[in-house]
Parts: sequence; structure tokens; C-alpha cells
Amino acid sequence: MSKTTAINWEVGPIFRALLRNKVGAVLIAIQIAVTMTIIVNSVFIIVERDQQMQRVSGLDEDNTFYLSSLGFGQNFNAKVSIQDDLNMLRNLPGVVDAMQINAIPISGGGWSMGLQTKPGAEYDGVGTAVYMVDQNVLNTLDVELIAGEKFTPTDIRWREPAQGDWPDKIIITKALATSLFPDDEWQTAVGKTVYINDIEPMTIGGIIDQLQAPWIGWDKVENVMLSPEQMDQDSTRYIIRTEPGRRDDLMPQIEELLANSNKNRIIKGMRSLQETRERSYRSHTALIKILSTIMVILTIVTALGIVGMATFSVNQRKKQIGTRRALGASQGAIVRYFMVENLIISTVGVVVGAMLTLGLNIILVNVFNLDKIDWYYIPIGMVVLWLVGLIAVFAPAKKAANIPPALATRTV
Repeated sequence: MSKTTAINWEVGPIFRALLRNKVGAVLIAIQIAVTMTIIVNSVFIIVERDQQMQRVSGLDEDNTFYLSSLGFGQNFNAKVSIQDDLNMLRNLPGVVDAMQINAIPISGGGWSMGLQTKPGAEYDGVGTAVYMVDQNVLNTLDVELIAGEKFTPTDIRWREPAQGDWPDKIIITKALATSLFPDDEWQTAVGKTVYINDIEPMTIGGIIDQLQAPWIGWDKVENVMLSPEQMDQDSTRYIIRTEPGRRDDLMPQIEELLANSNKNRIIKGMRSLQETRERSYRSHTALIKILSTIMVILTIVTALGIVGMATFSVNQRKKQIGTRRALGASQGAIVRYFMVENLIISTVGVVVGAMLTLGLNIILVNVFNLDKIDWYYIPIGMVVLWLVGLIAVFAPAKKAANIPPALATRTV
């Protein structure tokens, strides 16, 4: 008799035996189903969060930092201070470039607006992050202009406090160009007019390859607009790019130089982009660690439950196993019996688990706005739980196969 025929011949008796002692089998099947539901959804969330953490911001993160300047007193002149600061920063040895900026990419806080291709409040706009920058933006942020023209000094204007109008010319990211003109090639966006505040026109003067918005959880995180203007504000922020390997040395030096150059202001909030990334994705990192721990614990508990049930079953059936061994059943047949029994229980568990997995994902999508789970996670999860069950039951099955016929059939 072949192994396949033997397995088919044994499934019926095994299934009937499980029905006679179904409490333990049902509990294990439920445990497998719950474990699969949690593990599959957890793996999907972990992969999704990890992919978000690996997204490229578009900046030279290793060599970039920023700090804030807060001016005070009647003698403080914001425009003069900003120009003096930038001249000093750009001429420092080791500094590649520097500029004033209203918000920091991937930092969590910034300015957003809507752009539309037709004027009028009746048209929907495309959301975009707004960075107010000067003509040094490309070199400071280390972004590449892939179409159109860069800003010139004559393009830059001063934005006064509470000013509501916008410059005539802007630069946008390739992602934003695609969002604005989905039916056209992104290059054709150069020279086209878009509207802000419903009716105010602006011309797209250039397109950069990539730059991220401040909000890491936004699904349009690469929709970015560069506005050519400096801010006439007592509180301002500078972003500084250094030569490779010079960032950590220059950070304290620049902080001290700026503080000493003007006693009518305070220098604060100095931070590298690497630290900013770590802070912004701290919740992602914590969630990944928590879910990974839960997955490991659940897998171990489920495996131990299978081992416990199988061991209990072996101890309860010693006489039956011994009788089969005395009648000529091989050790392999005994092992196969318990493996098939576990496979039946696991199959029930993973089928129920597949349905629960989809149900939980629907809840997560509706309540937490997560993405729908990819279909292939479910069959992979089923295979993994099958393997966990087979591995867990192997040791008790081997123990059962080693029961000698004479000992098993001995009456006590």
C-alpha cells in the first residue's frame, strides 16, 4: 500500500476519532484561527509601516540640520537679521548651502494648500505641501530640477505677516505634476497655469524629482510646491546642508555663532534630519516592535497548545498505540497518524482564520483607514500555520512511535 493510499484510508478513522473527542480539537482550531487572524494582519501592517519608513525624503539627510531663531525687542530687524545670517552661513567653511524655510520635511508640522487646474470654487483642488524658499533651494535641499527653470534672485519676494496673495511662479514635484495633470505626461506641466485660493493664477516654472511633505502619514506625501519667498518674521527657521561628515562638528559651532552675532534673539530647536526622521517614525518603530512581539508570543503559545494536546492524546492512547504496533504498524505509520490528525485540525483552523482575517482587515480599513490586505498574505499565512502545527506535533508523534508494543499492552 502506498503512503498516499494509507493516508486516505486513515483520514476517515482519524476524523471520527476527533469527533468523539472534539473539545480539545475545537479549542486548538480556534487558537490557530485567532493566531492566523492576528499574525497575518500584523505582518501586513508591519510591511506597510516599514515601507513608509524606507521612503526617500529627497533630501541629503545625512548632512542636513536645522534650527530656529526667535528675535525680540525693538531693535530687532527681521529682514536684516535673516540676510546677515544667511550670508554668514553660506560663507562658513564646510557649509554647502543654507536658506530660510517655513517647514521641515517629514517633521510633522507644515503648511498645506490646494491647487486646481481651473479657476473657481466649484472645482476640486489637489492638496500640496508648501515650502517657502529662495533661489538656493535646489542646492540646500539637494533636490534635482528635472524640467523647467530654477528660481532666480529676482523671483524671490518678501512675504509680510498676514499676507494672503501668492507669487506668480512656482516649482512643483513630479508627483504633484502627475496628480494635477493625470492625463498628460508630467513634463508638460511646465508653463501651465494652476490656481490657488480658487482663482489666483500661478505658473509652473519647474519640476523637481522628489521631495516629501512634513506629514509622513499623508497618502500624497510627495505632493510638494516650492514658493519663491522669504518670510519677514521675528521667528524664523534655517535649514543648513554641510559637506559630508561635517554636520556634527558644525552644528554646535553654528549655534554659537548665530547666538553671538545678535543678542536680540534666541537660537533654539537645533536638530538633524536624521533625528527628525527617527522622531517622526517613532510610533511606527514602536508599533512594529509590539506587533512582532505579539506574533512571536502567539506562535509560541499556539505551538505549545498543539504540543500539549498531542502529548495528552498520546498518553491517553498508549494502549491503542501499543496494540497497533503489535499488529504490525510501523513507527512511520504512528507518526503519520498524528501528523494527519494535526493537519485536519489545522486546516479547520486556517480556513476559519482566513475568514476572520478578512473580517478584521475590513474593520481596520473602515475604522483606521488602513489599506486593504493583499490577497497573497492569506495563503502564505495558512501555509505558515500548517507548518507550525506539523513541527509542533512531530515530537509527541515521535514519542508515540517509540512506545514498545509489550509495554503499551501491559495491564496495570
